Amino acid sequence: QVQLVESGGGLVQAGGSLRLSCVASGRTFSGYAMGWFRQAPGKKREFVAGISWNGDTTYYADSVKGRFTISRDNAKNTVYLQMNSLKPEDTAVYYCATKGSETGGSYDYWGQGTQVTVSS
Repeated sequence: QVQLVESGGGLVQAGGSLRLSCVASGRTFSGYAMGWFRQAPGKKREFVAGISWNGDTTYYADSVKGRFTISRDNAKNTVYLQMNSLKPEDTAVYYCATKGSETGGSYDYWGQGTQVTVSS
């Protein structure tokens, strides 16, 4: 069974930084794309960043481009989200997810989330 466990959330002032981590277990980590999503109170969950199985390809939501960086360490079964220049509108629960198939498709497995709160 695939398990994803996020950590690294917290309270930070606007302009600050946080690094989120997500450790995966239950299957071979390196074969699958990974992503980060977030959900703010009263809003739908939205895509933040994604990374290919080998880290060669990354993609971002327009709202975080230039501020957030996704990366992965396949030896540690871990994906990261480095968040810089944080804004109050980045406040949300952040989730990591992985795709169910090595060839793509939907994000089928999700972590429990970690809270990020950015104060103004």
